[in-house]
Amino acid sequence: MEVSPFYEKKMQCLLCKEHFPTTRIRSRQVRVAEHDSDFRPIYVNEEINPLLYNVAVCPHCGFASTEDFSPYFAPGTKEMIEKNITSKWHSRSFGSIRTKEEAIESYKLAYLSANFKKEKYLTMAGMMLRIAWIYREAEDDANEKRYLRISRDLYIQAFSEGDHVGTQMSETRVQYMIAELSWRIRDREEAIRNFSRVIESQKRSTEPHLIELAKDRWQEIRGEESESND
Repeated sequence: MEVSPFYEKKMQCLLCKEHFPTTRIRSRQVRVAEHDSDFRPIYVNEEINPLLYNVAVCPHCGFASTEDFSPYFAPGTKEMIEKNITSKWHSRSFGSIRTKEEAIESYKLAYLSANFKKEKYLTMAGMMLRIAWIYREAEDDANEKRYLRISRDLYIQAFSEGDHVGTQMSETRVQYMIAELSWRIRDREEAIRNFSRVIESQKRSTEPHLIELAKDRWQEIRGEESESND
């Protein structure tokens, strides 16, 4: 008997404590063919796409979260969420198989929740980046660029606040993301500034792969410049 790549996971809402089901994909069924230069995974089978299922949306109160959310609510934040999200929420489920549109909506709900909850800028940057990736898959260039810009600006805030400390993302990786997303939205100055910082960090960096990626991108920028000057 063939095992479905999808399974139901029981969740407990961080906000209202109600239990609800959400769909997840079995990790052993996920096969990545390659990655884009901003780390978007390109899956062998587009139908089995974990990006669409990162967010759990509580059908009871509308609070949406990813596994990157902390369980802690700062004073006053629960009331903010209840006022701005729960009071306007019409109960609906995001718990079954999702379309790209539903996945994007779930990320937007999670971004709202994260904003009122005062989650890390890094967490919010990652969610906006995933919306951009879904638009890239759909070949919607305008919306992809729009969300790449939002994500890039959040990574800049994360870097200036030292948001990455205590997470799996190093300072070098945050700078690389700022550079790469800047280059993709054609903010050349910000891209060059941050690729330079990444390359300068090579003596102390423990991520040689990132340094090489930055050098490759730097060469591409130089190549494009020389072509436009010819």
